Amino acid sequence: MAAPLLEVRNLRVEFPTRRERLVALDDISFEIAPGEILGVVGESGAGKSLTGAAIIGLLDPPGHVAAGEIRFDGRRIDNLPYEAMRKVRGRDIGAIFQDPLTSLNPLYTVGRQLVETIRTHLPLDADQARQRAIQLLQETGIPAAEQRIDQFPHQFSGGMRQRVVIALALAGEPRLIVADEPTTALDVSIQAQIISLLQRLCKEHGAAVMLVTHDMGVIAESCDRVAVMYAGRIVEIGPVRDIIHSPAHPYTVGLMGSIPAMDEDREQLAQIDGAMPRLNAIPAGCAFNPRCPCVFDRCRIDRPELLDAGATRSACWLHAPAHALQSA
Repeated sequence: MAAPLLEVRNLRVEFPTRRERLVALDDISFEIAPGEILGVVGESGAGKSLTGAAIIGLLDPPGHVAAGEIRFDGRRIDNLPYEAMRKVRGRDIGAIFQDPLTSLNPLYTVGRQLVETIRTHLPLDADQARQRAIQLLQETGIPAAEQRIDQFPHQFSGGMRQRVVIALALAGEPRLIVADEPTTALDVSIQAQIISLLQRLCKEHGAAVMLVTHDMGVIAESCDRVAVMYAGRIVEIGPVRDIIHSPAHPYTVGLMGSIPAMDEDREQLAQIDGAMPRLNAIPAGCAFNPRCPCVFDRCRIDRPELLDAGATRSACWLHAPAHALQSA
């Protein structure tokens, strides 16, 4: 097993308000090895995008890292000054955001934006940077890259704009890519091409990818491991095959049960009753306990840590040794 490229340890992100401190991420820990794709999945509000923003140093104030640490290639990066983190972001860590229009300046050609990014992070002159930009556009599947490099973002389709954003993320030859819902607004065929592109980057360049999404189809197709998040915590993490076929946490079971199976004839999809709790109303004990079909007394009092649950690790008291003995 290769040494992890990214290590997140006991990460806690808080948003102070006039009345209280809201805990948005609580004790998040995971790692990603070179060449690995880690999927991060969960409902809206679970903390997926916030985790990615914390890693790349783009938390919106007053949000801040209150505890824990983030290490990239053994070096701690969560406490770096702004300018030092700016050099890491782009050169070592690339970011792909959900809406390409928020990542591209509509007043500049895509070529100008690519060349500026390349020259910021790599020791190339203008001509070399332009050739590198054309190469990136070709690698990301944009036809006639030599001509299209001088076009503006509005002259590209949604799928092509997302490819330009991926080219921008790769401009500094980063070793880690944080992809936040990179396929959400795209057609299914374009989604498949983008996922294939990310997989190829991992294979050919040894890059690690943190893929944030709510689409379990994308997770199943592309990821090596999956972290399932709920109310700012990781509730289950493990190999993608085991998470999909043998989920251990009741929330993960609910997520998998809500996916329609092509070989089953069902009139109604399974659903998880209730809704994600607000940050100022997270219940005591396990945050999922008001919605959990397996809840018992301990769930309402004690908050579980990640426990061994076969091939995965699950934050659920059902997998505590004492409970297993009682069940037996």
